[in-house]
Amino acid sequence: MVGAAAHAGGRYDTAESVFRHLTELQPTRAAHWLNLGTALRGLARYDDALRAYARAHALGGFSPAFCYNVGLTHLDRLDYESARAVLARGVSLAPQDAAMRLQYANACFESGHTEEGARALADEQLLAALPPAQVADAGQRLQGAGESALAAAAMSRLMALPDLELQSGLTLVHMLERANRLADAGAVLAALRHRHGAAPTAALSSAEGRIAQRAGRHAEAIAHFERALALETGAHRRHYDLFPLARSLDAAGRTDEAWERLGEAHRSQLRQVSLAAPLHALRGAPTFAIADRGSERQDVAAWDTRGAPAAADSPVFIVAFPRSGTTLLEQVLDAHPHLVSMDEQPCLQHALEELAAAGGCYPDRLAVIAPADLEAIRRRYFERARQKCALAPGQRLVDKNPLNLLRLPAIRRLFPHARVILAIRHPCDVLLSCHMQHFTAPEFALLCADLPRLAAAFRKAFDFWYREQATLQANVHELRYEGLVTDFEREVRALAAFLDLPWHDALLAPAEHALGKAFISTPSYSQVVQPVNARAVGRWQAYRRHFEPALPLLAPLLERWGYDAG
Repeated sequence: MVGAAAHAGGRYDTAESVFRHLTELQPTRAAHWLNLGTALRGLARYDDALRAYARAHALGGFSPAFCYNVGLTHLDRLDYESARAVLARGVSLAPQDAAMRLQYANACFESGHTEEGARALADEQLLAALPPAQVADAGQRLQGAGESALAAAAMSRLMALPDLELQSGLTLVHMLERANRLADAGAVLAALRHRHGAAPTAALSSAEGRIAQRAGRHAEAIAHFERALALETGAHRRHYDLFPLARSLDAAGRTDEAWERLGEAHRSQLRQVSLAAPLHALRGAPTFAIADRGSERQDVAAWDTRGAPAAADSPVFIVAFPRSGTTLLEQVLDAHPHLVSMDEQPCLQHALEELAAAGGCYPDRLAVIAPADLEAIRRRYFERARQKCALAPGQRLVDKNPLNLLRLPAIRRLFPHARVILAIRHPCDVLLSCHMQHFTAPEFALLCADLPRLAAAFRKAFDFWYREQATLQANVHELRYEGLVTDFEREVRALAAFLDLPWHDALLAPAEHALGKAFISTPSYSQVVQPVNARAVGRWQAYRRHFEPALPLLAPLLERWGYDAG
């Protein structure tokens, strides 16, 4: 009882002494070793804690509580893969334990297993069982996974609390900002500042910076982010403020400082990846191996397309390299009453995997797949899509996932009559935007950290696309970002004609439509709620000297698309 009281009061040194004495008095009692491990975890002596837990396990102390405490220790050590493994066991033993499922989901998200984490949290009863601090944590995770209804419920619950503690309140501010509810975010932040005083913390300064940045007050945002960085002690966490700081420095015209801060941001994030997702770090940046093989003309000629859906019953695919304006295109199309978008989802990748499992060899031996198997794969594709969006009868699905650029054979085999929109933007503007973006997926964080490597991936992706399109002859409309933002109505009308859509004026108001969305998962969430503008065209010129090594590699594409390299 003395040890438990000390632990509950945060006096971990006393708790450790008491529980260690108990292990000496009764060395075969697993509970004493478990309690000792938990006290040691409170002292941040994680290796010692794991040794104590190992003794508890050897004495038969395996239980949900054991899994929970060992999982938390691995989370504290930033060993997310180990935490995910042991907490998965805990969830299997106690599936209704809300705290267990939350920590398991945290381990999944941190280690890059986003879908697994979302499944663990997507439960209204789970959210109802959590205290406010954990509701904030779960809500932010769910929002990031695109579970907007559950995230909105979490936000509503938090906003109804009269005495929200600081950390939960700051999490709520970030969620509201991410949902483009800027007035609500500002009001919650002001209330927190009033309730908890003006003493700056890294988290508070970071939140202040984000709200100032969204309002276009970049000098103020820079000051807040610099203050947050001065207070942040974890080198692996600094990237959370360095990336937005670089964007505000860029907006303020301080491009040399922006580039320097970007380098720091990537180094910090790579340190985080090495801790959170060591397997990804060991594998390194993605090589787009899917582009190493292509379709065979003889095989494509033998494809049986009987029973394939017509264009009107097929998805509309938007493909590109990331940061090419696809989110703007998605919001344009989603505004039309005959179309509905599901945000970025891996539905086509799942279908591709099923194609490979149906007896074919992707992508060069797909003729052998029977029509019945193709129909079953299409059915499951739409089932997954309907889990993410309300697809009403008569509506066409918009599948916007930029790197479906690398999955053209899957599109063409499953939906041979589908319309495909290829978004094109000046390669250097694309690469700069990718390099400045704070991607959370470990693979893309690794890719975007190095500009020459990113340029090589860009070139490989489009070489694959044009090689495959020469064989597959999909129905493709190429749309230039620069043309879209400078002559918006003309480009949108041409797009509607390509898709055989009756004209609707909502197509011309994507910002208003985006503001009505509960959540937009892509990094462009803050840009698509603004009026269409050409501010980002040619932004790379301010960083031209950094692009010199990449320009020869990009030259064939610059020439193909008629872009100036000067």
